[in-house]
Amino acid sequence: MAIKYQFNKTSLNELNKQLKVRQRALPTLKNKESALRAEVKRAKDKAKELEEILENKMREYDYMVSLWGEFEHGLISVEDVKLKVVKIAGVRIPVLEDVIFNVNDYSLFARPFWYPAGIQILKELASIGIESVFFSKKMHLLDHARKKTTQKVNLYEKVQIPGYETAIMKIKRFMEDEENLAKSSMKIVKTRQQNMEVEA
Repeated sequence: MAIKYQFNKTSLNELNKQLKVRQRALPTLKNKESALRAEVKRAKDKAKELEEILENKMREYDYMVSLWGEFEHGLISVEDVKLKVVKIAGVRIPVLEDVIFNVNDYSLFARPFWYPAGIQILKELASIGIESVFFSKKMHLLDHARKKTTQKVNLYEKVQIPGYETAIMKIKRFMEDEENLAKSSMKIVKTRQQNMEVEA
């Protein structure tokens, strides 16, 4: 990004102002980036942990595989997923509050005795699976925000701040050179006038 400027005091003041804004914002952006990085790691670890818990629970119930054939399909379904939105380092993230299940009516006498326990098992497995998906989504949202923040930090740190500093230095040098030239020309004029007065 080329910084546009003119060789005058107005441009110098504007560049100084822009430089100060970026220098003040940079530490905040770096803190945001590190906070987001930590949150991404936390969400990733939690998603992985929940996936492992789900796999372990599924293995726990392997002995019941033959019974699931007797289970009525469509008996239980997810009716609603309650969410709330929280801000983490300035990023709005959905957080799972509750999973609401819909269990269709069934006859306790006409169905096997393990049906209520099976329904509870399905609720537990579905809840863990849904929570795992939410933590994965949270990780992706936070990681996207972290990448954008990292880009902004790099833009400020490696492009804009050095660019403004260079432009300010060039303007100052130009103005100093102009001032020196003006002083030199005044001295020359003064010396000529003195020489002319001496000769006259």
